[in-house]
Amino acid sequence: MKTSILIFDGITALDAVGPYEVLGRPPGWEVEFVGKARGEVRADNGALGLSADKSLDEVERTDILLVPGGKGNRPLLRDEEVLEWVRRLHQGSTWTTSVCTGSLVLGAAGLLEGRRATGHWLYLEHLRDFGAEPVRERWVEDGKLLTAAGVSAGIDMALHLVGREAGPEAAQAVQLAIEYDPNPPFDAGSPEKAPAEIVAALSERS
Repeated sequence: MKTSILIFDGITALDAVGPYEVLGRPPGWEVEFVGKARGEVRADNGALGLSADKSLDEVERTDILLVPGGKGNRPLLRDEEVLEWVRRLHQGSTWTTSVCTGSLVLGAAGLLEGRRATGHWLYLEHLRDFGAEPVRERWVEDGKLLTAAGVSAGIDMALHLVGREAGPEAAQAVQLAIEYDPNPPFDAGSPEKAPAEIVAALSERS
């Protein structure tokens, strides 16, 4: 299985790097980073660089297409070069996936019409603009479309995908290898659990 991860300036790094750590571990699986052009892009805080090994026109097919989120993907919602590339790869993919606000890009490409999908909770309702049915779940599978909620949910989604393609034992082996055993110091990882004042503060800043 080959995974092609779209990267761009203003990406939320964990959206891409979390699934990268999972999807590159099963034997025979590979991961590539793809950008509008080859070279470095900067993450949303500007402190971290990721390198695109290939440009869009060098990737005509993939098994798993993954579109991350981050504030830098908003211009992509109107970037016909990127949207057409997403449509083209979706036609031949086994899975078309997103993390966080990456689902907005899938929506802008016309892939979510009439589909159930998720994304970051702050932007979930925007999926309706693209004809999707927003679902507040950690990940949502609808046909070959697999969308994940915000940021860290990409790891969960990727483990689910490995389980679907390589079996639960393979997915558990990957989970153990990366020692993914969440035990956060606070139980505030969703708007349903976080204190109301924290939810309100983040909502005002979005």
